[in-house]
Amino acid sequence: MRQAWEVLTAGPEDADHSVLLLPGGANAARSFDLVMADQALSGVRLVATTLPGMAGAPLTDDVSVPALARTAGNLAAEHRCDVLVGFSHGATVALEMLLSGHFHGPVVLLGISLTTEDEAGFFRAVVRASQRVGSWPMAVLLRLLPLAARSGKIPEPHRRELIEDLKQNRAGDAVRVSGAYLDYIAADRDYADRLAASGSAVWVVHAVKGDGGLTDSERATLDAAPNVTLVTVPGAVFLLPDEAPEQTAAAIAAAVSKVT
Repeated sequence: MRQAWEVLTAGPEDADHSVLLLPGGANAARSFDLVMADQALSGVRLVATTLPGMAGAPLTDDVSVPALARTAGNLAAEHRCDVLVGFSHGATVALEMLLSGHFHGPVVLLGISLTTEDEAGFFRAVVRASQRVGSWPMAVLLRLLPLAARSGKIPEPHRRELIEDLKQNRAGDAVRVSGAYLDYIAADRDYADRLAASGSAVWVVHAVKGDGGLTDSERATLDAAPNVTLVTVPGAVFLLPDEAPEQTAAAIAAAVSKVT
């Protein structure tokens, strides 16, 4: 039987630095495989985990972002991780870890949505409709995800493994996790301002077109913050760890270099 918080590791156990990697919604730990194999991270201990309810992993009792952040913080401490990376939903968990004090150190946020306005309207509509009428709208969306992965710029056999993981998602679980996520980013908090005020070294990575986004106001706040580095990946990239592993690994390597 599968366990929540499945862990995948790479790199030497006695490495000077360790990185915790939190995947995006519907994805498993091995969605970071290409990033973990990149030479820019040679010699770094890399710890990826599948979040509860994602890619067929079982749900936990509390899948709110603060609850996930607490457990992920314990996982980071257990594996002595001094850098934190999150993609999409995982980036939101990483954000909460930083802002709530469950993690201290450089953070890389890939494809994060800081507010409801940043998140795709279609996804929001599917989640909220599923909460009202049952999970069938989410089931339809989940059936489309493998088709989207097939059209992405993803090499084999990683593409095949990604599709296998996407097919493991259960609609009811996805609605619970995604609803809690949307509630978190809808809260009346200025996450861009809090990131800028955190003092922690933060990399915020987005593609020109892809998962998540920033409003003009959020971008201006982060661009003016001396502790925040904004990285824009050219083109349309919806799965940053899978389609842009080199750029992702480069941002992580930059974060590792800032560990004191």
